[in-house]
Amino acid sequence: MIMTYEWVGITDSADELSEMILQSEQAAKYRDAYDSVYSDKLLAREIHDFARLKELYEEVQRFGKYHPDYKRVMKQIRVDKRRLDLNEKVAELRLAENELQDLMDQVSFILGRSVSEAVKIPSSNPFFSSDSSCGSGCGTGGGCSCSA
Repeated sequence: MIMTYEWVGITDSADELSEMILQSEQAAKYRDAYDSVYSDKLLAREIHDFARLKELYEEVQRFGKYHPDYKRVMKQIRVDKRRLDLNEKVAELRLAENELQDLMDQVSFILGRSVSEAVKIPSSNPFFSSDSSCGSGCGTGGGCSCSA
């Protein structure tokens, strides 16, 4: 690829935009929440243990109720997930993640629309999705509540 002045300008603008995002209130809240969770050694250990349990859960799912540890793993994953979900620091981290994701969705939407109305914009927020309810090509013949 040949670097032109236009290309250099685009990369400079992209760097400036990424720096603005990193300096945003949403990014700062995310970093604070992340640090709060992972600086708590006990909580960090619980998260690590839960990640290992999720791996076991995936193995158990392959065999279903025929796996010898099925009942134990299924119960333990629910108990541990509930405990993590109810942890205030984890809840704050999830909220901060969602707020930062919303910012990223807004930026993606603005960038995509500045190029063309036809640009497909991946988003976790349906408001910013460029697809109609049927635009994703569900392929199920109306299974996504659209009329085929």
